[in-house]
Amino acid sequence: MSSTFGKLFSVTTWGESHGPAVGAVLDGCPAGIPLSEADVQSFLDRRRPGQGKMTTARDEKDQVRILSGVFEGKTTGTPISFAVFNEDQRSHDYADIEKWYRPGHADLCYDLKYGFRDYRGGGRSSARETIGRVAAGAVAQKFMDMVAKTEFIAWVDSIGDVDCPKFDVNSLTREMVEASPVRCPDAGASAKMEAAVLEAKSSGDSVGGTVCLLIKNVPAALGEPVFDKLDALLAQAMLSIPACKGFEVGSGFQASRMRGSAHNDEIFFDGERYRTRTNNAGGIVGGISNGENIFCRMAFKPTATISQLQKTAGRGGENGELAAKGRHDPCVAVRAPVIVESMAALVLADLFLQQKRNSL
Repeated sequence: MSSTFGKLFSVTTWGESHGPAVGAVLDGCPAGIPLSEADVQSFLDRRRPGQGKMTTARDEKDQVRILSGVFEGKTTGTPISFAVFNEDQRSHDYADIEKWYRPGHADLCYDLKYGFRDYRGGGRSSARETIGRVAAGAVAQKFMDMVAKTEFIAWVDSIGDVDCPKFDVNSLTREMVEASPVRCPDAGASAKMEAAVLEAKSSGDSVGGTVCLLIKNVPAALGEPVFDKLDALLAQAMLSIPACKGFEVGSGFQASRMRGSAHNDEIFFDGERYRTRTNNAGGIVGGISNGENIFCRMAFKPTATISQLQKTAGRGGENGELAAKGRHDPCVAVRAPVIVESMAALVLADLFLQQKRNSL
């Protein structure tokens, strides 16, 4: 089972949902970057469970420990190890899942692949694995801010059939996003989304949503022309997040309805650098960043584990029913923005170091 992402700036996540701890090892981070546990904690606080009615009631403080790679408040250039110890597991809630496969969950596929699985909370298929991604992503965001003032802002664009109205994304701030309990910057849509999540929760169900990502101050020339295209790597990063089922960049699928004369972004030189008057490409052309803002949109399915009675099959080949127990998010999209930002930052940090090496 591979758990490593990236080439030069790479992260390996480890741990299970109901094991002693979860975490990550970040390799390839340059030396001399100021870094403290508080820097990482601020990102983990946005991801952690128990934030209110919109998320799972599992009460984890997710306090991070940096075990290596930092000395006197700066990175040393050696691997940085992060650990977050689990404190509020209720493994007995998953006793039924030892026998029965949850519809929509990875239980069956894990057994088909490995012939064995950790059924306590889903093991590695649990979204708790993303703690390591967010810890490493916090460092990646700090690195990209230092080298290029690059900024990553993700927000919830829809939940169920409730959409966030169109707005000027270039005026968006992270504070505007975090002011909403569902991380939607529009107050009216936020209230409707909250009602949709609570309605699904009250009926023992779950609901899906979409998350948008804006990356500002992107260095030009990141990405490779063929297999390691920037948009391809972003797609891999996003689709590796639990419950993410769709990805588009720029005008995305809407481009299939347009003509080239309308979709092509006009290029001009502003006296300092090349720009485009529109951004249908979403800041990426030919797999390479053009210096404009990157805009992406991701689709997240409804949480698979629900308390409604569902028909399923068991490990012994028997057919039956399961009403899953445990504490789960009624809408995974609500906690996804910081994970989306983190994965995007890991992609850009890795490509930035590759481009710097290639240009020497």
